[in-house]
Amino acid sequence: MEDALRRPLPQKTIGLLGGMSNQATMEYYRLLNEGLNARYGGWDNGEIVLVSVNFGNIEFMVRNHAWELATEYLTAKLDALERAGADVIVCVSNTMHRILEPLMTGRTTPFIHIADPTGEAIRRAGLTRVALLGTLPVMQSVDLAARFRDRFGVEVMAPCAEDAVEVDRVIFDELVRRELRAESKAKYLDILARLREAGAEGVILGCTEIFLLLGQDDMPGFSVFDTTALHVDAVVEFVLSTCGWKEPGT
Repeated sequence: MEDALRRPLPQKTIGLLGGMSNQATMEYYRLLNEGLNARYGGWDNGEIVLVSVNFGNIEFMVRNHAWELATEYLTAKLDALERAGADVIVCVSNTMHRILEPLMTGRTTPFIHIADPTGEAIRRAGLTRVALLGTLPVMQSVDLAARFRDRFGVEVMAPCAEDAVEVDRVIFDELVRRELRAESKAKYLDILARLREAGAEGVILGCTEIFLLLGQDDMPGFSVFDTTALHVDAVVEFVLSTCGWKEPGT
């Protein structure tokens, strides 16, 4: 009876801005529902609305630095999410946060920035200097580096120019298609070994597909901060904290 009285279960609707890529979007949907179900138990999971972009548009805009066009494109997608009843906005792409952050300014819908749970995790781990892998715009972002430094006391280290190009190529040519190649994994590990020698204490997987290729088990003794998992965890906590749900026994 008690369970019946709380139906439908009150919770916030997650507005997922996806398609960047479809691989990351599938993982976010799966992980969000699994994360909420692990806490709720039973048959409960999340309430999610999804607006998915055409990744071909995103690839063109990123590689051609067409940020104004991207702003116009994503503004319409945000509007669609809010019309659909999203109570919080979540973008599945590290790269496109450079567009989303200023676009969310002035909107009343909460926005969970992917860098913040990552920075908090690094700070909790007591690290101050970490490598950053992602697309070229992410690795080259002055604003992102400043966010980690100013908010969390973390210095990010990007690969050298040649290595950065290779990291970016693997993301766009392979990972967004879920092509997981052993030789690419070996290249990433070589790049990280050089960054580790240069003083990196850990690494941010600053692209939401990189975790498909490698993770903590591949780098024992070297802290791995998976932005996808950390972002999802933050969204789960947001939903639980705003619906009045309590852990059983509390």
